[in-house]
Amino acid sequence: MKIFHHDPVALPENAAMPNTATKPRFHVMVKPSGAQCNLDCSYCFYLHKQPMFGQPEMPRMPDTVLEAHVRQYIAAQEGTVVFSWQGGEPTLMGLDFFRRVVALQAQYSRPGQAIENDLQTNGVLLNAEWAAFLKQHNFLVGLSCDGPPELHDRYRRAKGGSPTAARVERAAELLRAHSVPFHALCVVNRSNARRPIDVYRYLRDTLRPRMIQFIPCVERRQHKTRAPGHWSAEETQGAPAELVTDWSLLPEDWGYFLDRIWQEWFKRDYGTVFIDQFENVISMLFGYGAQKCLTSERCGRALALEHNGDLFSCDHFVYPEYRLGNILDSEEGALLHGARQQDFGRTKSASLPDYCRRCDDLTLCWGDCPKNRFTHTPDGQPGLSYLCAGLRRFYATTRLHRRELVQRLGTGHDSY
Repeated sequence: MKIFHHDPVALPENAAMPNTATKPRFHVMVKPSGAQCNLDCSYCFYLHKQPMFGQPEMPRMPDTVLEAHVRQYIAAQEGTVVFSWQGGEPTLMGLDFFRRVVALQAQYSRPGQAIENDLQTNGVLLNAEWAAFLKQHNFLVGLSCDGPPELHDRYRRAKGGSPTAARVERAAELLRAHSVPFHALCVVNRSNARRPIDVYRYLRDTLRPRMIQFIPCVERRQHKTRAPGHWSAEETQGAPAELVTDWSLLPEDWGYFLDRIWQEWFKRDYGTVFIDQFENVISMLFGYGAQKCLTSERCGRALALEHNGDLFSCDHFVYPEYRLGNILDSEEGALLHGARQQDFGRTKSASLPDYCRRCDDLTLCWGDCPKNRFTHTPDGQPGLSYLCAGLRRFYATTRLHRRELVQRLGTGHDSY
């Protein structure tokens, strides 16, 4: 799950998307504690990485890997460099680890180069000391919450089975009290997908984050053993609900969820509440490009780094088939620009079925994330996103408001 650092969408007339960097921008999600977590969320797509890769019971990123990453990551980019710390649960590393992080960033950054950090957390371990550190060093926090307690606690429980919603609320209060900016990241699953307004109002009014991000929970039944793109023909046959885990949302529910929230947001909260999916679709409707990798024509610039230095093509592709190498042996920039990763990025658009290429929503969707392309088109061609039906419903709703968006944004795009 990725935290987005872009500002809320602003579309001045005749504006151009900035492109000041002389080196290609890329992003790495760092897993300093591997897949280890202090929660036991039923739907977690990452917990099974510990047995898959034979991780120790308490995986920890050693100083050698940490320093290599900070040095290589900064050296490979120009302009602002964004470090993302995720997991598992990265706060298990303790504050001393992150004190070393900021010290190394200061050591290796070039004069005038901006460094930013974000931290994705369940919030359980946050306290006043953590909040003071995060504020002092300008960390952006992503706080996981799936809506009201009865929905959040359905899947997000501690190791012993105890509920966690109250602790998330306390974490949000703590962050607000220390003026630490935070986003709410909500995993939309089989349960909360059917109560979109309850979820939205709880996040908006109770947690009160700077931005809300909705993550569709889609996991194939074989996700613990089979890498994306390596499924057999038999594993892509059947009704959608038969192909995924019991907690994965249904395609129609994803469309219903986004549609209902968009309607309330557009009528009541436009310009005051920021939802990354909505910013993204507005940006794309007006030709300003995708702000999310899953709606870009090409992917491959959002990688994942494990605690031992292994670099993978993507956060959702941490499987042996997508291991690019280890940063103690090869530079991150070289791995990014290597043939394997370049092929990975190009495959997203190159593998689109004809049904997608003919679709009116192609330039809003670009086939969705490749990890979700395990169903068939109406004419039987493989490679269709599991979420296609829901996405088409959502895009149809947003198109209905394009003329009003033109008026609100003052862009002068009368053709919309």
